Amino acid sequence: MHFFEMGNIAVEIWGYPISFVELIGTLFGYVSVYFAARANILTWPTGIVNVVFLFFLFFQVQLYADLFLQIYFFIVTLYGWYNWDTKSVKIKISETSFSVKTVLVAIILTGTLVSGFLFTNIHVYLTAYFKLPAAYPFMDSFVMVSSIVATVLLAKNKIENCYLWVFVDIVCVFIYYKKGIYFLSLEYLIFLGLVFYGLYHWRKKLLNALQINYFYPLTSNLTLLSLAIHEHTISALSATFLAPWHLRPQVCRNPSKKSAPRH
Repeated sequence: MHFFEMGNIAVEIWGYPISFVELIGTLFGYVSVYFAARANILTWPTGIVNVVFLFFLFFQVQLYADLFLQIYFFIVTLYGWYNWDTKSVKIKISETSFSVKTVLVAIILTGTLVSGFLFTNIHVYLTAYFKLPAAYPFMDSFVMVSSIVATVLLAKNKIENCYLWVFVDIVCVFIYYKKGIYFLSLEYLIFLGLVFYGLYHWRKKLLNALQINYFYPLTSNLTLLSLAIHEHTISALSATFLAPWHLRPQVCRNPSKKSAPRH
């Protein structure tokens, strides 16, 4: 039996058999979140392990949009790791205008419909690679498109990223549960709670900024943890858009210095 096959069981918890691919992928997701919250460079290699294992997992449960999303995350994670930096700058939280919100909604709806149609028929277009039809192609496409949009908003420090992650995580919890990958579904349920925690603090920072016209840096590790809800991928895309959140807070240290990393 192939190591990455879901039938290769690592452990059984309360009657639920957890495969090695689901167990390792999920655990490394947690580990990557932890390192991202600590602004530790290990968030990148652990994140790569997470992405690789989820790639094989999503292929076997026919969540093809999530599968392609992992390829995207893999590329930007390598880019983020290569461009690791620890400059301490202030994060300015802001809100998009109504016109921008309208455009973003249009992009998400259009992208979801187009990619949903493509993934609905991917087993017809690419029979050699995808022998089974996609599961929940439109919901899965919504996760893919919204995740990309949300990470762009996070990189630009727009508070709307939190609202998008709420919807993304709710959908993920549902489809992962329905596909029988309960351990991963539980992980995203935890991420959902962290999103609400992060949203609370982002709103508080934004309201303070509007009242006194001054933006405070995000220095709380708990806040950083809530911003790292999507493991290394958020950090990677932040780096891609030249606004790496996990590199900015004053709690970061320069790895080029000989000082011990924060643990």
